[in-house]
Amino acid sequence: MAGDRSVLDVLQDVLRNVQDLLRSEVRLAKAEIRQEAMQAASSALWVTCGVVGVLSAWMFLLWTAAYALAAILPMWTSTLVIAVAMAGAGGALIAAGLRKFTRITPMPERTIASLKENFEWMKQPTE
Repeated sequence: MAGDRSVLDVLQDVLRNVQDLLRSEVRLAKAEIRQEAMQAASSALWVTCGVVGVLSAWMFLLWTAAYALAAILPMWTSTLVIAVAMAGAGGALIAAGLRKFTRITPMPERTIASLKENFEWMKQPTE
């Protein structure tokens, strides 16, 4: 029967339950942090691809397009037009990657909410 349990047994059960609860919260925090790290890696990849694209485009396409435009414009004007166009495209890629970075939340929000709920529950007097 439940009434036959000693105070020590009840306290041991409470302690075990608190330990299980804390372990669960730690597992949840780890999972949330892992997910946020994956999003950060994805965002960094987008930014890196944008930077590589800007540099490659500037280096290879600038001179090719400049020589093509030089047939109808002075060389300095054709290089300026191409450089501005490539900078705009690269800037758009970098902006897209930075926008992805802003969606990352470094704090494990679900874990914090769960911990607050558990502490509120533990504060309630038992009858």
